[in-house]
Amino acid sequence: MAEKEIKTFSEFWPYYLGEHRLPRNRALHYIGTVLSSVLIITMLAFQIWWLLPLILVAGYGPAWIGHFFLERNRPATFTYPLWSLAADYKMFYFALTGRLKNEWPKYF
Repeated sequence: MAEKEIKTFSEFWPYYLGEHRLPRNRALHYIGTVLSSVLIITMLAFQIWWLLPLILVAGYGPAWIGHFFLERNRPATFTYPLWSLAADYKMFYFALTGRLKNEWPKYF
């Protein structure tokens, strides 16, 4: 049976959370989010355009390691690249502000 197609970010968010249940996987995502954000700011501030491939590796590398080796699932980036990127930042923000722990009971 085919999975239901996700049509909105509101539908995507619980799916995304379900794919990031392990704290070590989330920690790898946070590392990638911080590294890629620092590199994006550096690239834009100093116009160092060759950093773009490094930004992708820094952002996706740790996250994909978490998915393939810890969660053992397929990264949502492959199916929903923009929502996945937005959800990475939302999850990181919610973790920093202590709101992430309140998200789990809403959906699981």
